[in-house]
Amino acid sequence: MISIGIKNSLVEEAFFKTGSFLMLKRLTLVVVGIFMLALFSKIKIPIWPSPVPINLATLSVLTIGLTYGPKLGLTTVFGYLMLGTLGFDIFANSSAKVNGMEYMLGSTGGYLFGYLLATIALGFLARAGWDRNVFKIVLALIIGNALIYIPGIFWLAELYTWNKPILAWGLTPFLIGDALKILLAALVIPSIWRFIGSARK
Repeated sequence: MISIGIKNSLVEEAFFKTGSFLMLKRLTLVVVGIFMLALFSKIKIPIWPSPVPINLATLSVLTIGLTYGPKLGLTTVFGYLMLGTLGFDIFANSSAKVNGMEYMLGSTGGYLFGYLLATIALGFLARAGWDRNVFKIVLALIIGNALIYIPGIFWLAELYTWNKPILAWGLTPFLIGDALKILLAALVIPSIWRFIGSARK
């Protein structure tokens, strides 16, 4: 059951405990988050036996959702998508030739919309304290991944119809990589919380 208590997200706890330069801090975090999304979207790591390499874009989205909170996280991911809309080559498979709305309305469009859903959901789960416990983080990240995949798969089906192997195209090749991303985030984020707590004792 989700706790109704409202807690600070990780970055709020780390950076917003004092009232000085709050807007500058928030703007800096948004810029850093967008840069991280753009950079990690271009990083691909081959992994056996999956035929599809790990792409770190979703790891960035999930991490921002869990650590930034709902408002700052949504602002960051929305800003990233808006830059992509303007034609910047910041998506995983965008290029100088295929970018902007042409890219976003292609086969990855549903997943990009899912980024927003996942960020909001994970932000609220972080508010409920799910980012401080390994088991709750795993469940939260599974929810976040589902919110990326559901619109992604349905958008693929809209483009190509269910007569095509939609799940084989847009889901099953990514599951091994996603499991590793969930494990990494579940180990790292609670460790950062423990470090913050120890540093303030």
